[in-house]
Amino acid sequence: MSAGPDIRRPTSSSHPQHCIPCPVRQRCTRSKTEARKLALGPREEHEAIRHARQAQQTTTWWLHYSTRAGIEATIGQGIRRCGLRRTRCRGLEKTRTQHVLTAAALDLIRADAWLTGTPLATTRTSRFTRLRSA
Repeated sequence: MSAGPDIRRPTSSSHPQHCIPCPVRQRCTRSKTEARKLALGPREEHEAIRHARQAQQTTTWWLHYSTRAGIEATIGQGIRRCGLRRTRCRGLEKTRTQHVLTAAALDLIRADAWLTGTPLATTRTSRFTRLRSA
């Protein structure tokens, strides 16, 4: 939810007298000459984000999300390996047939990987996690 060029947001800035000589200034801002400026979003937007983050801490939310996470991985594999974002033919019936055949092909790919013992790809590890494990 970014503000467009025509939307003005209230801003808050530190006083240059206090901000510029601060020893930990690099953690707050990248500016070399100005004090830190903070853009404040609309209160309704902030409250909606805060409420959503609180809901994400509940067991109910995670149970609901786990289903979505599983299907997103399945669809992601179809998009990456089989080009599910585009169809080869025009028409709903032909597109549906292509998706059914793609799903069957993915099942065969997964069955082959299971039978041959092909290990699953490792997920991306963030820099922070790699640094922490070193």
